[in-house]
Amino acid sequence: MQTVMLAGAVAIILLIFPTLYRMIAGPSVFDRIIGGNMIGTKATVLLLFIGVLFENVSMFVDIALAYALLNFIGTLAAAKYFQHRPAEGPQDGGDAKEEARS
Repeated sequence: MQTVMLAGAVAIILLIFPTLYRMIAGPSVFDRIIGGNMIGTKATVLLLFIGVLFENVSMFVDIALAYALLNFIGTLAAAKYFQHRPAEGPQDGGDAKEEARS
């Protein structure tokens, strides 16, 4: 049983790396937010695997639930903030402003 949980934990850790790439290099802010949310979700599952490995699931379930809730609220807050923030970049003439200054 522990071998399966350990393999699952390693698989989740390996799956975090492509998501981390998307979070760092994402073409838009919302891609980065979703990447961060996906990493948080994977971390929640990873906490549960660790709980099974250490044979103390009850404590890790509480931590995982609190972390998942904070991850959800943080994602909603960031999405709400960037939804109302004016876009920067070529869409709104951000490059045109930079060119006008120089």
